[in-house]
Amino acid sequence: MRKIFDESFENIFSVESLLVAWQAFLPGKRGKKDVQAFGERLMDNIFALHVDLMAGIYRHGAYHEFRISDPKPRVIHKASVRDRLLHHAIHAALYPFFDRLFISDSYSCRIRKGTHKAMDRFREYGRKASRNHTRTCWVLKCDIRKFFASVDHSALMSLLEERIQDRRFLDLLANVIESFHVLPGKGIPLGNLTSQLFANIYLNELDQFMKQTLHVRYYVRYADDFVILHPDRDCLTRVLLAVDIFLRTRLDLRLHPQKVSISTFASGIDFLGWVHFPYYRVPRIKTKQRAIRRVIETSDERTLASYLGLFSHGEAHEFERDLENLFWSERTP
Repeated sequence: MRKIFDESFENIFSVESLLVAWQAFLPGKRGKKDVQAFGERLMDNIFALHVDLMAGIYRHGAYHEFRISDPKPRVIHKASVRDRLLHHAIHAALYPFFDRLFISDSYSCRIRKGTHKAMDRFREYGRKASRNHTRTCWVLKCDIRKFFASVDHSALMSLLEERIQDRRFLDLLANVIESFHVLPGKGIPLGNLTSQLFANIYLNELDQFMKQTLHVRYYVRYADDFVILHPDRDCLTRVLLAVDIFLRTRLDLRLHPQKVSISTFASGIDFLGWVHFPYYRVPRIKTKQRAIRRVIETSDERTLASYLGLFSHGEAHEFERDLENLFWSERTP
């Protein structure tokens, strides 16, 4: 029997729940002027949001657009504090329910998952698919073209309607989803907490297709990047064709033509910022270049420590030493 989300609208958006969402929202943002302004009249603002939600008159506001270029150029859309508070309340309610429906090898924006767990699983599957590196292991690597900009609003709402029956909650989710678009009816913003969950709900359809229909055994997905490992290259070619058709017809998505490849594990697989080989992995050149640039620009010991922690997950000992030496030499008067 299909599992249905059954938490009440009144409980999800009670004053108490909104206060809990505020506490989850605050870390790292206390110094922001818009957050401080909202917090100065916190109870008035939370009660007003609660009243609007209960009356069904809440409308999502506009976004502030800005650009970042780390690691690559992206356009971020930032909602108001009031709207982001609502996103946290929605996420707090929906995440525990939907997370139980996801496959174990989906690693993006999930508790106790993340890039390092994904890389470790990739290495484990490489060992299994190659029978402990005694036979050739092929890797199909794929990337979905402009994923966040391509999410179809109607398709996403259909997936939510399969699990949620409360009409008020569905109308609210539609309000959030339709508050942003790249093209009419297309796109979710990178800056929303809810977008991370919506992305996993959307691509869970791909995950289930991999497992239930294609019976793919060695599959790892992180956001819109995914890899499949297999000893038979022809099998991966057939899987690629099936996946391409599924994405186009079911989710109206396209694979990135320049970011699809089938290569041997031994030749080195570029995945999640690292180049992976059967017995070790090394950071991608661009990852090292970005670390050098950031360490010099920020001159911050926390930035250095963060990168040293990142590079400790692979074979980058010489680079770690060089990065640390560079940091202290730049700090020397």
